[in-house]
Amino acid sequence: MATIKAELKNIIMELLMSSEIAVFKPFPFEPGQKITISDGPRKGDWLVVDCDERKVILRCPVSHMEFSWNRFCYHVETKRQEWPARD
Repeated sequence: MATIKAELKNIIMELLMSSEIAVFKPFPFEPGQKITISDGPRKGDWLVVDCDERKVILRCPVSHMEFSWNRFCYHVETKRQEWPARD
């Protein structure tokens, strides 16, 4: 009986300690890369101009404006599509 209680206690502790989590990994940008950000304030097509461990410089392919931002993107998928996209 004591071993059953101990096993049940272990199972309950494992259930309480384990959770479904989302894992994020910073995207390894490379200069010259064409990217599309699908959501948020930076949504759209961008060209990676330069990057280091802290910053990424992106250029809009339409306006040619460049922006330097702290690294923020996480890779979701790689696919073939028209770039820049027509609205």
